[in-house]
Amino acid sequence: MSVDYSQKIPNNVDLSGDKALQRALEHWQPEFLNWWGEMGPEGSRNIDVYLRTAVSVDRDGWAQFSYVKMTDYRWGIFLNPARSEQAINFGEHKGEPAWQEVPGEHRANLRRIMVAQGDTEPASVEQQRHLGSTAPSLYDLRNLFQVNVEEGRHLWAMVYLLQRYFGRDGREEAEALLERRSGDANNPRILGAFNERTPDWLSLFMFTYFTDRDGKFQLCALAESGFDPLARTTQFMLTEEAHHMFVGESGVSRVIQRTCQVMKENGVEDPAKVRALGAIDLPTIQRYLNFHFSVTVDLFGSDQSSNAATFYSTGLKGRFEETKFGDDHVLKADTYTVLELAGEKLLEKQVPALLSLNERLRDDYIKDSIGGVERWNRVIEKSGVGFRLRVPHKAFNRKIGTFAGVHVSPDGHVVSDLKWQANLPDWLPSEADRAFVASLMGRVVEPGKFAGWIAPPTIGVNRQPVNFEYVRFN
Repeated sequence: MSVDYSQKIPNNVDLSGDKALQRALEHWQPEFLNWWGEMGPEGSRNIDVYLRTAVSVDRDGWAQFSYVKMTDYRWGIFLNPARSEQAINFGEHKGEPAWQEVPGEHRANLRRIMVAQGDTEPASVEQQRHLGSTAPSLYDLRNLFQVNVEEGRHLWAMVYLLQRYFGRDGREEAEALLERRSGDANNPRILGAFNERTPDWLSLFMFTYFTDRDGKFQLCALAESGFDPLARTTQFMLTEEAHHMFVGESGVSRVIQRTCQVMKENGVEDPAKVRALGAIDLPTIQRYLNFHFSVTVDLFGSDQSSNAATFYSTGLKGRFEETKFGDDHVLKADTYTVLELAGEKLLEKQVPALLSLNERLRDDYIKDSIGGVERWNRVIEKSGVGFRLRVPHKAFNRKIGTFAGVHVSPDGHVVSDLKWQANLPDWLPSEADRAFVASLMGRVVEPGKFAGWIAPPTIGVNRQPVNFEYVRFN
């Protein structure tokens, strides 16, 4: 399905065939551009960036690379092709044809799902808007801007659905998506992780590894939806989300590589000595990992949720890779294992599978996250440094669910308030940690040059050389 770039709003949904919707979206477009100008990447107005732009949603031709001014990037609306015989694969409507219009009885829940997903997209742009001024290289600056414009397009994806299928309510929700602000005390973003600061590039890499991975799992669950337009929209969003996670995984890997190189070349292991040499010590990287992982696992919601059960039973949101399960895809008689607090111990118990869908998705996410952390450990092992990064226990530092406010150590032991406070400097980034990392942040814009705390990538974007001029300043 090619994208029609002759339109004011590029799309592959025949927007010109629905004049009322086209007018509504063209009314929203200047508001979006105003928001982008106010809250988008700082200092990006008059530069040319080597960006990837969608030209189709076909497997082998969905993007092209070229220099684009950020203000001229063509945000648009792209859905995967419709499948004429698509059926609902789970819940009480299993086997029925997928819905092409919103069922009236599910209208409120579908809108709620789309608003929550849509709100995360501009939030991450807002969180990252200052980072261009401290980019460690042109390569990294380009990757930041690529993530930003694609988050903007994902916002367009949800706004299209809201305005196309929810009338006046959808238009109001679309406007509200541009009114909330990340971290604003009076009108914050909906989900807690998207109100946290992203003050430095180590935070960005951890965010794009862990929090964009939550996006992957949420989008995969929505890609199973019985509401076909939502499923097709999120299926295409996932092709772009993969790059965001790559930015995080490769970014942290390069930070680790440089740290280990500094340690071996100078024969030092003491974190203070590593810092004195201008590298980020491994214990600090572990603390950043602990923070971003624990904030992200809260995004999956409560361990047991009647809302999640409703979304599944009514066919609105499935499980990760739903069709690969060998069960009945209805789950009324099934159970799942969750953790509960019993005195000072964490014990497993069986609960109805429908109520524990959030926990199942969280567990799938954790398994996936561990894989990348093990790849980081292989970088450390290859260097000969005796240190291992670990994903903390899923009950660590929780603010939502069964373990909200319960003090659980990274290795999964319930601890007293006194012990929790005493160990916080070893478990989570301190203000001193953040100040040190911030002190390393300095903009590097000469092609092929990199800040001293991060290693170059092994290969450039779109097979370009590492010293390619990814950003042209005018």
